[in-house]
Amino acid sequence: MKTVYILVAEGFEEIEAVTPADLLRRAGVDCKLVSVTGQLEVAGAHGIVYRTDMLFEEGAFQAVDGIILPGGMPGTIHLQEHEGVKRVITEFYEKNKVICAICAAPMILGQMGLLKGRVATIYPGMEEHLHGATLSQETVCIDKNIVTSRAPGTAFEFALKLIEVFVDKEKKEQIKKETVYYG
Repeated sequence: MKTVYILVAEGFEEIEAVTPADLLRRAGVDCKLVSVTGQLEVAGAHGIVYRTDMLFEEGAFQAVDGIILPGGMPGTIHLQEHEGVKRVITEFYEKNKVICAICAAPMILGQMGLLKGRVATIYPGMEEHLHGATLSQETVCIDKNIVTSRAPGTAFEFALKLIEVFVDKEKKEQIKKETVYYG
């Protein structure tokens, strides 16, 4: 079974964390919400408070197959300022593990210089943060071990693509059918 951590900070975009968590769990992936705040309860950008599965400091990142960075403001800024998050992103990049970012969160990867020569997408109007990337208007982009997506409205497609990445295409199609997704 694959293991994926979704890193959440105060002000994260709720739909961009919860939709992948829900669909990945339906697909049999061990998906955990991980708080980077030092508290298990984390408030999203729209004031919805979630109880995460664990604190960042408790994470066994060496055993994790992928990480997901939800966007939202100021959640993205908080993730970007967290030294542990940047360390894990760097380690995953160097080990060719899967790094996923949606909405504003691809800016973290761009500002870390990890998108040079890669195809990526980001929330419309934030393209200048994708330093060195080939910009795409696609809903979801995969370039080697990096998966990016555009916005809250793309969260379902993003999550389905992650099922394909972490499980397989058949499971993705099964979850699409079970959730009656026609996109």
